[in-house]
Amino acid sequence: MSTEVNPYAAPKAVVEDVSVSANPEAEALRREHIKHEASIRSIGILYYIAALVMAGGAAASALQLARNQPDLKAALSLVAAALLTIGFFVIGRALRALQPRVRIPTAILAGLGLLSFPIGTLINGYILYLLLSKKGRFVLSPEYAAIVEATPHIRYRTSILVWAILALLIALAAFAILVPRFLR
Repeated sequence: MSTEVNPYAAPKAVVEDVSVSANPEAEALRREHIKHEASIRSIGILYYIAALVMAGGAAASALQLARNQPDLKAALSLVAAALLTIGFFVIGRALRALQPRVRIPTAILAGLGLLSFPIGTLINGYILYLLLSKKGRFVLSPEYAAIVEATPHIRYRTSILVWAILALLIALAAFAILVPRFLR
């Protein structure tokens, strides 16, 4: 009998099942908190959007300074908008990474955001709930970071209904922005 290797044969490899080697307790905790984790990460996206809006405000202040005589009010608004842009971006990034140090600054900003009645109150109240609830404190803890690292195969799946509602909202916003421009 020959011991030659068939070069045309399919490769053979031992593949371990991920769920067998993973810690079942860590998987159970991750599955229990995955929706809360996804919600906190999505708040990070809102802070990215706020950073973009603040960057627009900084650009508008810079244009005003360039066009007009430099005055203290425009200079201060430029500095404030630039600082808020950087702050919102850093907070958004830390929320997306589930860093524990972001809880306090985000809670302070959300507390201030409660003053922007009615929509800001609702959004910032939800942000405070996400951060300060028992699940929120656990998701933004070093223990949960270890669980996330141990269970990278567990992912949150957004339902098709949520994607459809998001597409509808984007279409309505685009319609509301573009229609008045065409009616001029």
